[in-house]
Amino acid sequence: MPAMIPLILLAAQLASETIHSRGNPILADGRYYSTDPAPLVDGDTLWILAGRDEAPSGVNDFIMNEWQLLSTKDPASGVWRHYPAIARPERVFAWAERGRAYAGQIVKGRDGRFYLYAPVLQRDGGAKDRFAIGVAVADRPTGPWRDAHPSGPIISQTVPVANDIQNIDPTVLIDDDGRIYIYWGTFGRLRAMELAPDMVTPKGPEQVVTGATGFFEAPWIMKRRGTYYLLYAANTTGPGSACTPTLYHACQAYASAPSPMGPWTYRGVVLPPVSSTTSHAGAVPFKGRWYLAYHTADAKGGGHFRRSVALDPMAWDDSVSPPAIRPVKPSRAPAPPPPPTRNRGLSAWATASNAPGPVQYWIAALNDGVVRVSPLPPDMWGNWTKQNPASAWIEYRWPRPVTLNGARIRFFADHPAGSDEGVAPPAAWHLEYWGQGGWRRIAGTYPTGVERFQEVRFAPVTTRCLRAVMDASGAGDRHAGLAVEEWEALSRDVGIRLARPGVPPPPCKS
Repeated sequence: MPAMIPLILLAAQLASETIHSRGNPILADGRYYSTDPAPLVDGDTLWILAGRDEAPSGVNDFIMNEWQLLSTKDPASGVWRHYPAIARPERVFAWAERGRAYAGQIVKGRDGRFYLYAPVLQRDGGAKDRFAIGVAVADRPTGPWRDAHPSGPIISQTVPVANDIQNIDPTVLIDDDGRIYIYWGTFGRLRAMELAPDMVTPKGPEQVVTGATGFFEAPWIMKRRGTYYLLYAANTTGPGSACTPTLYHACQAYASAPSPMGPWTYRGVVLPPVSSTTSHAGAVPFKGRWYLAYHTADAKGGGHFRRSVALDPMAWDDSVSPPAIRPVKPSRAPAPPPPPTRNRGLSAWATASNAPGPVQYWIAALNDGVVRVSPLPPDMWGNWTKQNPASAWIEYRWPRPVTLNGARIRFFADHPAGSDEGVAPPAAWHLEYWGQGGWRRIAGTYPTGVERFQEVRFAPVTTRCLRAVMDASGAGDRHAGLAVEEWEALSRDVGIRLARPGVPPPPCKS
């Protein structure tokens, strides 16, 4: 076996390739999707451990079979080295199943070796939830990796003590005094524990972490100038939320503490919701600057289950105590200007009869120009609740009048036409525009199908407000909900894409 190790290392080197990135995301061409970034600095190199999303287009599931690495000596250069398939759960841990290579982290121990803390599915063990955290060790970040605790996971629902949470998303801090701390958790439940100097033995006790307001998942622990910081994916939902207006999205928030075990105090939002519903980030100092690694759905063919790693500088405000993390504005690689379009909906401000609406939906999705193969609720406007109204409307407003002669709308349904439950196509719908002091119906033929755009053409109208009024299927006090993925308001002529108004234009009313 020892004779095989050089061959394995050679194969890994041959499989790696140099990437010339033009910006975010780093891997942008859709050949490899990368997710759950965990940055690591070793000497003059910045490494990013990432999972790999492999879900086919339209499949809403985390299909993740392996971990991969990115490395650079200068993030500004755009030159990266990509190392695919550095580890797979079932090949590293004899007690693990294949797949579900969720968010892990590599840290460099005081012995000079590298330790991979990895959440994997335990094949046996009898736990209700089989996610468990294992530790692998290697002499270099690229491996080869071997189980540092062959007897099984160091954390699960049965070890070191019984718990009832899903044990994923580990993050580890080696403090200045050499003590080691691990944090993990998801679905709003966060745990922390000290590890022994061997990097694998739980020293305990397991502690419940409080004070991280809105914690959902993806903790990241770090220390700067004597203060401990905890980044995490937060989900404090609502139209006035500083984090996210929708239930499925998350922002990156942070808390600080004077010691590794707290007490933790919420400090604010670092990163707003990105194009993927999930949010996962990590931050490190590298050559005099701090960087925030995170993921988005912005690569070619990307989506909520086909995410890609991005990296941006992160700055501190040292004028306050403790120092604060300044909000990070996500960047994108340069792109050509959008092509001319007839769709004036892209430059409209959207509202609806049920505004602000159920928090699982997102009205901004009406005119974001994105249609997904298998959309999630925040990819659409909707009005489903336990008691749905007989009718509803959605509305576009513009700062100045526009002239329109058509519209396209894409309805979403999870129940067939005529249903009085779930979300179904409307029984009927029509358009209205504001003119001569009131709402005026636009004559036309209005199809109600789903899974494609339904188009209506009409004689030109000039207006500042347009509504799509929908009658729900059902009868009496039982009606299905309504949902729209995308709504285009079409002008007579092709023109440049105008910016969406930053503040709501005034309503159209008498």
